[in-house]
Amino acid sequence: MSTDAAETTRAWLALIRAPGLGPGLGERLLQHLGSPEAVLAAGRNAWRDTGAEEAVCDALASPDWQAVDGDLHWLEQPGHHLITRTDSRYPELLGEIPRPPLALFVNGDPELLGMTQFAVVGSRNPTAGGREHAREFSTYLARAGFVITSGLALGIDGEAHDAVLEAEGATVAVTGTGLDRVYPARHHNLARRIAATGALVSEFPPGTQALPANFPRRNRIISGLCMGVLVVEAARRSGSLITARLAMEQGREVFALPGSIHNPLARGCHALIRQGAKLVETADDILEELAPQITSAAPAGHGHTSPESTPTALDPEYETLLQAMGYEPVRIDTLVERLGLTPETVSSMLLLLELRGLIEQLPSGTYSRTPSRQTE
Repeated sequence: MSTDAAETTRAWLALIRAPGLGPGLGERLLQHLGSPEAVLAAGRNAWRDTGAEEAVCDALASPDWQAVDGDLHWLEQPGHHLITRTDSRYPELLGEIPRPPLALFVNGDPELLGMTQFAVVGSRNPTAGGREHAREFSTYLARAGFVITSGLALGIDGEAHDAVLEAEGATVAVTGTGLDRVYPARHHNLARRIAATGALVSEFPPGTQALPANFPRRNRIISGLCMGVLVVEAARRSGSLITARLAMEQGREVFALPGSIHNPLARGCHALIRQGAKLVETADDILEELAPQITSAAPAGHGHTSPESTPTALDPEYETLLQAMGYEPVRIDTLVERLGLTPETVSSMLLLLELRGLIEQLPSGTYSRTPSRQTE
């Protein structure tokens, strides 16, 4: 890195670390004064004219250079990056939201941030069915060319990330902490795997702890990076609903999976649907809605394939289920009896076959092979 570039990076880090200097004020300062170096050199009168309070002026007058040096040491590590608002790699969609982050810290592949992203979010304590839905939708959408983005949280977020990694797709995790730590701690191995083939992203500098106020800010980045958001399961009071609301405000597409009226984790999704989110039953519902907007696909080399190129070979147990279905509409309880499996297992298998376009659910609640499988 040249001396000029290094000084510019130090100036950016000083702005990012200035207490009270949020994205909105930071953006105004840069618009009025130009570069981050010019902001730091401008002085109190110029800062006040832009709306900075005295505490912010104090922070700009005496930056925490020791913390900045620590950030620079973090950036020297392999795979660590700082993407500022003036960087050509800064995600275009994210730049369109109100008060976008001044910069993003990245551990992993920063080029993924410029690819077509889709968010999968939901409850931290999902049902077994919710976990399976998150994995199946995430896998299908990753193979269709999306980078799957979520928040590294327990539950639905973690299942989405893990499923995409297992499918050799690309996934981005946006965190509410500095990237030198992992929250929750039990996702340390998952975070390591994401950094190896995808990207960990945060607007918070190294050393930032998991404070409650950080997570709504993280959620606006998740929705801001993506052209759409799928909420798999969510209670009425859920961080996932914050992400969905922010997505709506940002003009992004919001999708929700319906569920049983007796499932408290379906109530948040039902509320979203009443507010205008699109009800989805299959991943194809999402692809059909987003198709006109898709202008680029995820890069080759991350295991992505289009739906047409997805292998059609099925595991033997799924072929057995198709044989048990026969060629007439059939109910789940009938399949349970024929196969000797639990209702949950059969329901999960049916969902996967439906995502693959091999069967369809009829208005009567029964399932039938699609026409392409009727002739096989």
